[in-house]
Amino acid sequence: MSETDERDPSELTDEEWRERLSEEEYRVLRESGTEAKFSGEYVDHHPDDGEYRCRACGTVLFEAETKYESGCGWPAFYAAEEESVTTTIDTSHGMRRTEVRCA
Repeated sequence: MSETDERDPSELTDEEWRERLSEEEYRVLRESGTEAKFSGEYVDHHPDDGEYRCRACGTVLFEAETKYESGCGWPAFYAAEEESVTTTIDTSHGMRRTEVRCA
């Protein structure tokens, strides 16, 4: 998303989202898709500090120090920025886990 674009992301049309996001980002962020296990660029990314932000709107979702190796194949965090996220129970793929999404 352009840093000069001041529009509220909730006001964007589906077409605008498709223009701003890659095909994979669109599938994950807008259609509740999931990357294949161990395939995402952040699986083995373990910085000492920093933040993980929503790709769509830039909101901080997690602090880097809360990331841990869960062995599940997807990035895992033990705490989220509560005011910035919503959570749901996801039972897809034969597992039960908490899915964290940008609010």
